[in-house]
Parts: sequence; C-alpha cells; structure tokens
Amino acid sequence: MDWAARRAAMVDALETVPRHEFVPEGKRHAAYEDTPLPIGDGQTISAPHMVAVMADLLDLRAGDDTLEVGTGCGYHAAVTAELVGAEHVYSIEYHERLAEQARQRLARLGYGDVSIRVGDGAEGWAAHAPYDRVYLTCAAPELPEPVVEQTRPGGLLLAPLGDHRQTLVRARRREDGSLDREDHGGVRFVTMQ
Repeated sequence: MDWAARRAAMVDALETVPRHEFVPEGKRHAAYEDTPLPIGDGQTISAPHMVAVMADLLDLRAGDDTLEVGTGCGYHAAVTAELVGAEHVYSIEYHERLAEQARQRLARLGYGDVSIRVGDGAEGWAAHAPYDRVYLTCAAPELPEPVVEQTRPGGLLLAPLGDHRQTLVRARRREDGSLDREDHGGVRFVTMQ
C-alpha cells in the first residue's frame, strides 16, 4: 500500500475544502481552529482532526459509494467527495433547512454532484445501496439495522455510539451480515434525531 500517496490525498482533501465557507458568519473567525463549531438547529461542524480521523478509519478511496448520515453544513461531505468523488457521496439530513443550505453551498463550491436527501438517517437511503462505506456524524445508541443492511459485505461502517459516553466504532460487515467491530476511543458528537 502506498501510504505516502494515501496521506497526501487526505491532506489535500482537507486543504482543498474551504472550511470557512461552511461555518456561520459569526463563527468564521474560528473556522480553522481544530474544534467543533455550532451551525444552527443544535448541530455542529466537526473539528478538522475528527474529519481526518474518520476519513482515515474509513479507508476512503476513489469510487467508493459512501453514505453519510448527518449532512449538517456539508463540510464532511465535501471532504469525502474530494476522496471518493462527489457523485459517490449520498448524505441524509434530518433538518430540512440545513439540508437545503448544504445543497446550495456544495453546489456553489463545486460539489453539486453530492446527493442530499431530507429524512431519518436511521433508515439509511436504500435507493443507492449497497454502500462501500457508511459513516454517522451524529451519535446513535447502536448502528441502525437498515444502515447495516445497506452496507455491502466487506464494507466499512463508522459511528460514534452511545449516549453520554460515546465511543467511535468501526465495523466491517461480514458475508453473513454480522459485524466485526473495533473501538477507536472516546468522542463527543451531537445525538441522532
């Protein structure tokens, strides 16, 4: 595996996406601080290091069909699009206002091929399944069963799991549908709605 090329691709994705464009005007002074920031409707934009950690754990590669649960402002989807191609990113957002703003922002910034739908992320997006990679940007008690079922055998899922104490969990779907899970430390995300 060419680790230098993989690292360069991830760094380039983070450098290419203008994070300040995804942060509300009143918080733009902090856009490049390595911290989550509020974006409205009780939601946040993840810290850049967390987006990088998640991209690394998902082993994102060009052409991977990827489902994101929790579009938010669209920043994480844009970084993912840099790695897999915008036409391979499908994102679900519970809040209609955030989804529409993200859709417009992504189109304006050249990521118009990212597909966004308003809905309950726990139900996934069956129309585009199976997915090679799935990630949640919001905490859930467990990986939602419909989302697991929409992941192809051998595919990876990544999510913060738990309520008050959350753990970042990566799971690979086995051929029989069961999951091979690994914990990747404590995290703090907004909870799934």
